[in-house]
Parts: sequence; structure tokens; C-alpha cells
Amino acid sequence: MYTTDMYEGILAETVTISGANGDAINAYFARPLGPGPYPALVLAHHMPGWDEWYREAAFKFANHGYVTLMPNLYFRVGHGTPEDVAAKVRAEGGVPDDQAVGDLSGAMKTLRALPYVNGKVGIFGTCSGGRHAYLTACRTPGGFDAVVDCWGGNVVMPPDRLSEKNPMAPIDYTKDLACPLLGLFGNDDTSPSPEQVDQHEAALKKHGKEYEFHRYDGAGHGFFYYIYKAYRQEQALDGWQKVFAFLERQLS
Repeated sequence: MYTTDMYEGILAETVTISGANGDAINAYFARPLGPGPYPALVLAHHMPGWDEWYREAAFKFANHGYVTLMPNLYFRVGHGTPEDVAAKVRAEGGVPDDQAVGDLSGAMKTLRALPYVNGKVGIFGTCSGGRHAYLTACRTPGGFDAVVDCWGGNVVMPPDRLSEKNPMAPIDYTKDLACPLLGLFGNDDTSPSPEQVDQHEAALKKHGKEYEFHRYDGAGHGFFYYIYKAYRQEQALDGWQKVFAFLERQLS
């Protein structure tokens, strides 16, 4: 609970961490200043890349008391504007799932080693980052204490969509999910469609997982993004409230 007589301070900077295969990659790090201990959060950025919205999101989480680390999942394709780098990644068919999982797990290990972290680490992602967040939580048993998937596309994948980079649909790892899940979805979205969200929910129920899904009428893909036409103020404000309430329960 914030009051106006509290000390506030935030440190935000670019750092280097150990990602997949021990590769040194850059990451955006934002944390509240003070003795802590604080809960921690890994951010899985979306296909537009390591852009301003996601750096703002990292700062937002830090302002709410989370030590936040966002690895640059596109580090290996080179540097430039986020738009140019994302275009190159898109043209190459995305990043390999194993690599993304390794980078995000590396971020989690970095956070767990910090003396001012309370021992609990969550993972948050939107769009492709929602998919990567869910996949990483499933494939890192005991690694994360909570996962937030905001409209992650291609969690459900038909066989003809699988590839060398994406050899298995994230939904097929559901049995290995070892932490609570929050999912936020727009009912006007096509990836994931409401039918795909139904499939995902059925898999969670089948395996007895702890989860909560919230679906929003009048919202499509990316309804948090105030920089795009997809933004829906009412739904976004409610969604952010759901995110922070969930993280408070799971990580504090």
C-alpha cells in the first residue's frame, strides 16, 4: 500500500546476463531501491521486440515493488531499432523455443541469486511473450512461483504449425506446469481464438492445475497497448488490476 510519506526510488538499466547455452545476452533490469526483500519477475517481451512499451512495463512492475528482469530474446540476430530487429526475427520464423526457454530461465536464475529478492519469482508475457512465459514455466519445474499469460498466441498449435524451432505445442507441456497461472484474453482475438482458449482451459482442468482465466468482450489482441488501436481502456485497467492482485497473492 503506497502512502505519500514513503521513500521511493527505482534503478533501471541495461545489464548482461547468462542466457541459453551460457550465452551472454543483454537484459533490461528495473528494481525498487531499498533493503527489500522484494518479489521478482521475469518479463518475456512480445514480437514487436524489446521495445519502449516493454521497458515501460518493467519500470511499472518495479514501481509496484517487483525486481524485474527482461532478457533480450532477439539478442543473437543483431541490433538496431526494436522494429527492425523484430522484422528480422519474424522473417526468420521467430526464435527457437529451446533458446527462449534458456534465456528466460537464465533470467530467473539471475534474480534468485540477488540478496534483496524474497525467494519468489514469477514470469509475465504478452502475445508471443505470453506463449514463451507459459512454455518456460512448464519446462522449468520448480523454477517459477507464478505465470501470467496475456493473450499468448500459439499455445495451442495444430501439427502443421510445428517446426524445427517450435517442435511441440506449449499446451502439450501442461502436465508439467508447477505454479499457478493467470490468463487474460480478448474475446475478439484470433490468436488465441476463444476456441483455443477453451482448449487450453480444458487441458489445465484435465491435469488439475491451479489457474484463473479472464476473458474480455470488446477486446482483441494486445488490448493493453495504449500505443496501438487495439487498446481498450476499460478492459486494460481491469486486466492490470487482475495482474497485480494475482502477483500479490502468489509472490509476496
